[in-house]
Amino acid sequence: MVLEHKEIQSLSDFFTELGKRREKGVYFYRINGYSEEIGRFLYNYYDAARKCGVIVEGKIPNPTEGNLSYYYEMMGNDFQLSMGFIMSGLQKWLPRMNRSQNENVAASIYDSLEELRRAGKTENMLKNAYIKFMCWLYYKFERIVNQLGQQNVPKILYVGSISNYELLLISVLSNAGCDVVLAEPMGDEAYLKLDPQSQKSTLYTGENVGGFPADFSLKKLRAEVEKAEENQKLFGSKDGLINCTNAWIEGSGLADILKAPEQRGDREDLFYNCYLRIGGVEDKLTYANDLYQFYLELKNQKRQTVIVNGSIPNPTTDEIMKIRRNHYTGVEQMIADLQMNIQYPVSPVLQAVLCRAFAEVMKLEAGEPEINLNRLMNKGVYLLCWIRRYQNQIFKNWKKNDTGCFIHLGACQNVNEVLFMKFLARVPVDVLILCPDRNEHCMLEDALLYEINYETSMKLDQFPEQNAQLHIGTAAYHAERELDTLMYNDSVIFRDQQFTKANTISLQTMDREIKLLWNTEMKYRPNFSTADGTVNMPVIFSKISGVKDRKTEGYWISIKQLMTPETVVIDHPPFLTSTSPNPIKMYAAEFFRNGKLQRRKIRNHPAYPYGFLREEMQEYILDKLEALIEQRLIRGTFENGTEYTIISVALNLPKQVTRLIQNFDFTKKNPKLIYINASEVLITLEDSVYAAFLNLLGFDVLFFVPTGYNMDNHFNQRLMEEHQTGDFMYDLQVPDWNTIPLTAHTSWRDRLFRKG
Repeated sequence: MVLEHKEIQSLSDFFTELGKRREKGVYFYRINGYSEEIGRFLYNYYDAARKCGVIVEGKIPNPTEGNLSYYYEMMGNDFQLSMGFIMSGLQKWLPRMNRSQNENVAASIYDSLEELRRAGKTENMLKNAYIKFMCWLYYKFERIVNQLGQQNVPKILYVGSISNYELLLISVLSNAGCDVVLAEPMGDEAYLKLDPQSQKSTLYTGENVGGFPADFSLKKLRAEVEKAEENQKLFGSKDGLINCTNAWIEGSGLADILKAPEQRGDREDLFYNCYLRIGGVEDKLTYANDLYQFYLELKNQKRQTVIVNGSIPNPTTDEIMKIRRNHYTGVEQMIADLQMNIQYPVSPVLQAVLCRAFAEVMKLEAGEPEINLNRLMNKGVYLLCWIRRYQNQIFKNWKKNDTGCFIHLGACQNVNEVLFMKFLARVPVDVLILCPDRNEHCMLEDALLYEINYETSMKLDQFPEQNAQLHIGTAAYHAERELDTLMYNDSVIFRDQQFTKANTISLQTMDREIKLLWNTEMKYRPNFSTADGTVNMPVIFSKISGVKDRKTEGYWISIKQLMTPETVVIDHPPFLTSTSPNPIKMYAAEFFRNGKLQRRKIRNHPAYPYGFLREEMQEYILDKLEALIEQRLIRGTFENGTEYTIISVALNLPKQVTRLIQNFDFTKKNPKLIYINASEVLITLEDSVYAAFLNLLGFDVLFFVPTGYNMDNHFNQRLMEEHQTGDFMYDLQVPDWNTIPLTAHTSWRDRLFRKG
């Protein structure tokens, strides 16, 4: 059955199977103009014809003498214009056609020859046309004649100005079950001379159609298809999981990163990630706290998080040696081979995403000026080292919708870091680059990157992921305003001993704020928060130097007013020395081995002194002991055995202190330590450990040093905020506190807040 030509509604109809078309039939269209839509169609149609069809550019070559000789040898020199003769010839000449295909092709050839006969062609001319058709069918179209009439309709693409006999034969194939597209870069005039009424084909008219590009050719189409195939090998299938980077964000910075996956988008074929650089800071006073609260919320969401301070450590020699590589002659070959180093067998979907992102950024880098293959390979090796290093941290137990977070504090200042940031931006992870110091130039430039910039600049060397690294600046009016709001907020209600875990945040305060905050419960203090079952406790760790107006009476009164029932007072230092009795000291080496605190051994040891405390408080004390050592807050830790001193002090706290700890509710009033050093005696290592440890536990620690002498010579970093409230005074004698009144002739408040 000869198939009729049907009209399309859109160019995409060409790719519909025969049985699913609106009307059963084939399409034969001419295209003599060009648009973006037509360009995409010709690209796809070329690819389809290449896989199941025939492509002709210019002319179908006439049969050669060798072609004709073989035809005569096989078929003889006979000719008859009859269906029987043609069917018999096709059966012998093209035996792979089935009976239906044979009949359809024979009928189409017969109709074409009959058309020539009616046009006045002699029998010899008809014979020559028949032999030409047979040779063309055998040598040019044999690959599709046995596919005619099937559901996957074979395609013919002809580019150029078609001749009469070519048109007749292609019409034969079209009628027998082929789709045909005739692309005419030179226009439609030559065709209309052969078929003035457009009886054999239909002219396509689309929107915004102009002339064909001057460089249009099948060679160019072929190159584009080959390029797409290369890219598919490198980048994987387009059907995989692909990134939707920043398209969903609202531009609210850290809040965008904290947005849950289900709030970002719902397409199953996309992962939604954020790629953000924040330059400068909005407010110096709150910047560190904002970052800390952001980090806590990431932990609360159980997000895999990696933080890099300054710059990413270079790959080690061992990491580089583990990257398999060969000698390469081209970029695509190199990328495809280097990709084999990326393995994530637990999730083939994620592995495909990682490989595609690697290929994409490497191809981008290959387009940079002055890049050569060897330099590109070295960058690829660096990139693979970092992928391997951080892969298990970012994608631990990864599943769909898991989105880790990679935080880079500081400007990207080398090309390898830039390449790694670009890679991360194209995989399921949020990328946050923080550049608080506006004087640092960040080399990263990427079309995907979203930027937020503030005018204020600030130096910050360490991301505040540990509470001991965090000092939050406040001003007096900030504290008063927050206290006024919070103290009368009935919603701030917690159960007794509701929380078993806590972190301390050292407040940077003005000196007159200390009195205001001293007796205030934790939940009413600025920057108090809870997250993931953990309380973030804002505590005081300050040194008051000098004596206001040199008035010692008011000085001692101001100190006594801070001596609450929760306050431990040391007024004749040193309190602890290296020779102080300490039953834990002899076991300290057993309690810390191979860089780890031996918690079980400590808890089970006969000398362990805290077994009477609440179970959760015992664990809390050991947590803070571990933190004090690991954060190296005390000078000499891991250098000269100071860690053993830390253990012996922390595990031998006085009874007064352990009782305060036992009763400590992290949301209420916290214990205090007042340390008064009016002499010229330097603070001991043991007293320094004692003060730092109590501060980590949640104590407010306040040093009164009228001499102004140094009190932090055993600290590795600036833990205390110093306030000089008056002149330095020497040789003061600490009084008998029973003789010191709580008020003077003028009130403490007047003395503390009086100007001048």
